[in-house]
Amino acid sequence: MVVAVILLLVAIGSVLFHIYSPWWWTPIATNWSYIDHTINITFWITGVVFFAVIAFMAYCVFRFHHKEGRQAHYNPENKKLEWWLSIGTAIGVAAMLAPGLFVWHQFVTVPADATEVEVMGQQWQWSFRLPGKDGRMGTTDVRNISPENPMGLNRDDPHGQDDVVIESGELHLPVGKPVKVLLRSVDVLHDFYVPEFRAKMDMVPGMVTYFWMTPIRTGTFDVLCAELCGAAHAQMRSKVIVEEDAEYHAWLEQQKTFAELSGRTAVTKATYRPGGK
Repeated sequence: MVVAVILLLVAIGSVLFHIYSPWWWTPIATNWSYIDHTINITFWITGVVFFAVIAFMAYCVFRFHHKEGRQAHYNPENKKLEWWLSIGTAIGVAAMLAPGLFVWHQFVTVPADATEVEVMGQQWQWSFRLPGKDGRMGTTDVRNISPENPMGLNRDDPHGQDDVVIESGELHLPVGKPVKVLLRSVDVLHDFYVPEFRAKMDMVPGMVTYFWMTPIRTGTFDVLCAELCGAAHAQMRSKVIVEEDAEYHAWLEQQKTFAELSGRTAVTKATYRPGGK
């Protein structure tokens, strides 16, 4: 009886802790409430199964505990029980997979009017690139990456000259407008993760991955790396500031373009003399 009661208390306590826990998701800041709903469905299905299994164990411990003179009955097969378990398991798995497939389809279907923003991860900092006034981002090549060209832009591509490049700074986004986030990595696996955005994707060297979102509220949000990437992984942080359209464009006007940064670098190199000032 004591063991059965302990098992039931563990099951009930686990469910109550999950429902009333103070540690929960941060308030959502994008359109991806679908992800929260899908996770909640998974929690409820697995929670019911967890409670049912523990309750059955408690029942078996109490009902079939050892008694003098009691003999066990050998029952190797039970077709009816096997059918019920198979059907119940199939329904439970389908109920968890179906919402995920629906959300995944939305996740990879980027709206036609989404603005592209590029995020570059490297040990241990974030760099960002936004399209300039022409609305298009220039092409890149990893062979062009250098301290003076951290995003590896092609200098001969006219579409890249007005691109806004932000190295080790903050990313600003307008509220209410869809954004396609292009993800690149220079060195190892990284993962651009803002908890309030819910959406995230691994950044793989040699590949361009992506996700999209629509920010739905203004604020300042912490950027974390959600993929262990080396000794300073915990310090690989930045900020994303979501603001009204007027504030966003005012900030954008103050940023340097790739052409301006390249020109400044060229002037610095031309005027530098060893041993001089």
